[in-house]
Amino acid sequence: MAQQILHNLELFFTAVGNFIWGWPLIIALVGTGIWLTCLLKGIQFRKLWHALYLALIVRKEQDSEGDISHFQALMTALSATVGTGNIAGVATAIAAGGPGALFWMWITGLVGMATKYAEAVLAVKYRIQDKYGSMSGGPMYYISRGLGWKWLGVAFALFASIAAFGIGNMVQSNSVADAVRATFHVPHYITGIVLMVATGIVTVGGIKSIGKVTGVLVPVMIVAYVLGALVILILKIQYIPAALGLIIEKAFTPTAKIGGFLGSSVMLTMRMGIARGVFSNESGLGSAPIAAAAAMTKNPVTQALVSMTQTFIDTIVVCTMTGLVLILTGVWNTGDTGASLTSIAFQKGLPGYWGNLIVTMGLVLFAYSTLLGWSYYGEKSIEYLLGERAVIPYRWVFVVFVGIGAVLKLNLVWAMADVFNGLMALPNLIALIALSPVIAGETKKYFDRKNQQLF
Repeated sequence: MAQQILHNLELFFTAVGNFIWGWPLIIALVGTGIWLTCLLKGIQFRKLWHALYLALIVRKEQDSEGDISHFQALMTALSATVGTGNIAGVATAIAAGGPGALFWMWITGLVGMATKYAEAVLAVKYRIQDKYGSMSGGPMYYISRGLGWKWLGVAFALFASIAAFGIGNMVQSNSVADAVRATFHVPHYITGIVLMVATGIVTVGGIKSIGKVTGVLVPVMIVAYVLGALVILILKIQYIPAALGLIIEKAFTPTAKIGGFLGSSVMLTMRMGIARGVFSNESGLGSAPIAAAAAMTKNPVTQALVSMTQTFIDTIVVCTMTGLVLILTGVWNTGDTGASLTSIAFQKGLPGYWGNLIVTMGLVLFAYSTLLGWSYYGEKSIEYLLGERAVIPYRWVFVVFVGIGAVLKLNLVWAMADVFNGLMALPNLIALIALSPVIAGETKKYFDRKNQQLF
């Protein structure tokens, strides 16, 4: 009886998730990005190099309010987004939609940069300092303080706090346990214990501890993964122009059945590319601005410029690397999907054991970093709902669920996580549209002042 109930719940949440992540939400997320791109006059293109300079060279502002540096805030947000979506998500999109899906992932990344910028402007502008002296911000605060709709802020915080235990916790620890078992033959429960300890040591120190660890871990794991992909690209450099041509061609024309690939229409290619692109970079979902609000900054726009580089790195850099490896190695049409397809591609592209090791360690580090990033998102959501006293108990509960997730079968948790992850976007998108004059106003003030300082 219990198994039947769980099965029925899984079917229910799967159906709800498919509905939520259908065309209406996809259009709303991409449409908001296009609107903000037009409103801000393509700021993600005009100011990209300046944003990268702030993020990677300047890194922090002196004598500014906040808990962590620009760079640490960026790395914390990247820790939560650069994950299984970059390895398994890209493979799923291309396996179902063909090479053209990567083009539509690029589109979500390019317009999503404007969305991520807007989220960070509002996060810093409407953040508050809690009674312990830490910064608190994100959609729940700019919805309640900017729009005056506390009930909608509560809804976002509730959805985020539930999603944190799914997509940000048990799903990640289970992915790590599966990968470690397959590659190193380590039992799930041992991986669970190690992850619990590793997560607890970092999260018990709050955002400052998380920022220090992600500030080191995230750059190392991204560089290692990208370098592995670059080796394959260099070995097959003569085929890259043809691969890029195939991506663009199949973005607008159907892909015929080839090998184990069942074929796809243009609409399926678009849907898979856009959906997986949004899932990977989370632009519009409202998660990343929670980390942006903790940054030491004197102006909302400064951190917003840094924040928009997150989507550039996640989608335009890391997802592109994965996608090109899949296409250049010719495995995208074999009928495999998910992380296993990416693993096959790296094994084929690199000699010996290196390909499998890079993908396995990438999954482990990406998933672990996601645990750290989402622990902070959940913590701040719980603090908004229940107050500062709930933070410490929440951290320990979060750590316990890391261990539980490592040993359980999580089909139901996956389904529920998809639902609540998608529900987070609804209040956030409403706020971004309603507060877009504030975003435009803050941006104009910042660059007007910058221009005056040049004369």
